[in-house]
Amino acid sequence: MAIIDNEMLWRQFGAAIDMLSEALSDCPDELWEKRLWEDQPDQWVAAGFSAFWYLSYHTLFWLDLYLTGAEEGFTPPAPFDLVEMEPGEALPRTYTREELLRYLEYCRRKCRETIGALSNEQAYRLCRFAWGELPFGELLLYNLRHVQEHGAQLRMFLGQKAGKSTSWVSQA
Repeated sequence: MAIIDNEMLWRQFGAAIDMLSEALSDCPDELWEKRLWEDQPDQWVAAGFSAFWYLSYHTLFWLDLYLTGAEEGFTPPAPFDLVEMEPGEALPRTYTREELLRYLEYCRRKCRETIGALSNEQAYRLCRFAWGELPFGELLLYNLRHVQEHGAQLRMFLGQKAGKSTSWVSQA
């Protein structure tokens, strides 16, 4: 028995993406490369992970990959690459706000289309990753939580460092 439908799920997922978009758009240039915290890189986190732009990129990369449901065959759109999946790697350069906002719009469309076309059978398809396995429907919820977590971190950073107040987006 389904407790939510595709449109309900999209409205909340879209709201989380919209809040991330607001953070990207509102970040002053002088904070774009600043770190939110002192990071300790490990095998899953590249050096500089906590820089505003990189945390934004990380969020979008995994949003995109998890919407695909598998690592095999996944390729992000240009100019992005698979560096997030390579242990000990660092990005070759700082991505611009415009590049990340374009990636965000790409992911937003992909998310809406993926959720809109989601069937019960697809929701129960098992997805396997290095960290574990779960049904695709649950992966979507995991993905939503990941986007919301990092979007909130970015927005809190802007509030603390730039005095930017942000609005709550209740639905997409």
